[in-house]
Parts: sequence; structure tokens; C-alpha cells
Amino acid sequence: MALIFRSEVARAAAWREAFQRQMPALDLRMWDEPGDIADLVFALVWRPPRGVLRTFPNLKAIFSIGAGVDHLFSDPELPEGVPVVRMVEPELTRGMTEYIVLHVLRHHRRQSEMEANQRVGKWEMISVPTAPSCKVGIMGLGELGGAAALALAALEFDVAGWSRSPKEFSGVECFHGDFGMDSFLARSEILVCLLPLTAETEGILNTDLFGKLPKGASLINAARGGHQVEEDILAALESGQLSEATPDGFREEPLPAGHPFWCHPRVTVTPHNASLTDPNGAVRQVIENIQRIRRGEPPSNIVDSKAGY
Repeated sequence: MALIFRSEVARAAAWREAFQRQMPALDLRMWDEPGDIADLVFALVWRPPRGVLRTFPNLKAIFSIGAGVDHLFSDPELPEGVPVVRMVEPELTRGMTEYIVLHVLRHHRRQSEMEANQRVGKWEMISVPTAPSCKVGIMGLGELGGAAALALAALEFDVAGWSRSPKEFSGVECFHGDFGMDSFLARSEILVCLLPLTAETEGILNTDLFGKLPKGASLINAARGGHQVEEDILAALESGQLSEATPDGFREEPLPAGHPFWCHPRVTVTPHNASLTDPNGAVRQVIENIQRIRRGEPPSNIVDSKAGY
């Protein structure tokens, strides 16, 4: 029973070392040296080439290296009946919470305006209210969104969250479903996107949605580039409907050198590094699920293939 590993961005050596420490008996194989594919029972991957996973005849589980699974479900030849397991790992959650708190505070404290003033030597006293007067809205209340919402609530921000199905979090006003979306947006002065990328959420950050936000709201997209219509973000910034935007994911990555986001005074670009998976914690989760499968139990954190998350 072998596990095959593949990622263009993760450091393979760090993952190999983590497996050797925690499960030295595991037959770990790299993508470019699969050996006999009949031995491959598990796959731990990020953005594998389309159609390849289907060629492994004995797969029992496909583990995503990152929190998102859209890179797997975009493969029309993804093998049917093989569970896809999303990554739920403490450092990944902690890193995302730090990112969201950082940029919510930056937007709330109008830090980009102060940095712009510094560049031109302008001294201006900018008045900033405290957190309880700032309404933050988090789209997506899964593992990452829920943790971020609770962290912001602990800082006494006025936090609301929206999800497809009903959720409850202490100190967070929760909205759900299509009927709850407009009310959620109308009170979101800082909008944070942490939705999974699915056919329903593709391009959701667009002119229509921005028009439902309070005038001058700001946007933090810590999910996927596929969620945003980049031309609509630029137009909303130009009109003043959005005051600021911090995108971490982009339609094309790396972001092309000539993209207008790079030089826009009210856009903060981060290179899709809001949070990265820690190999040690991730390997621990993978091993636990391998052991569950060997006992005849289903793995934890299976993705609903119909919902896409």
C-alpha cells in the first residue's frame, strides 16, 4: 500500500521527512517516480494534472494538500467513488486567522492611507473609531471562516457571517442561504471572502455584489482568484463603492507584471500565501485517516462531491 505525493509549491523534502518521522513504514512515492501504479492506494496532491488520478486503479482516498479542493473537482476525469479529503490542520487555520485579523485591522485603522501619506511626507491626523463600531462580514463559515470570525469577535468587532447552511458561533451574527445574503451584505463594511470555490461561487465578487455593500466598504479575498471579477473590483474602487481591496488569490498566478493591481494605490497584493499547510500537522492528519481506512472506517473530513466542499 503506497502513497503518492505531488505538489508544485510544497517542499517535497519537508513532507518526506515528516512521513519518515511519523510513519516510517509507509511506502511514499513521488509523482515523477510512481513505480507500479497498482500499488498506489493513497494520493496526497495539489493541482495534479487532469486525468492522471483516474489511471491509478486501486486508490482508496485522495488527500488535498491545501484547504481548497477545487483543484481536484475541476478534473472531469476525477475517479468516481474515491473519497476526496480536505485538509484540516491547526497551523493552516492559525495562519489564516492571523492573515484575516491583520488585514481587517489594516482596513479598519486606515493603514494604507497613512502609508500613502508617509510616502509623500504628509502629516495628517486620521480619526479611527474602535472595533465595536466596525461591522465585519465573513462569507464562508467553515473551519477557516469560523475561526477567523471568533478571533475578530474576541477583538470586539461587530462580526457577522454568511454560509450556505445555518451555523452558530458565539458573538457572531449568522446569516445563511440566498434569502440571508442581501441583509448580510448590507451591514458588511469590511467584507472577507473565505468561501469554497464551486460553480455557484465562481465570480461571486462582482459588481452586483459590491452594489449591495455599504458605500465605501472594503474587500479582503483570502479564498480563490476564481471568486473575483478583477475588472469589477477595479471599477468599484474607481467609483468609490469599494474603498480598498486586499486580494490574496488571482485569476492568473503569478499575477502578471503589468496587472493594474500591482500599482493601484488602494489595492494590497499578497501572493496567495495567506496561509500555508504545515507538513508535520498535515501528515498527522493523513496518517490518522490512513489508519481509519485500514480499520474499515471512512476518513474524516470527506468532501461532499455534489456541493464541492
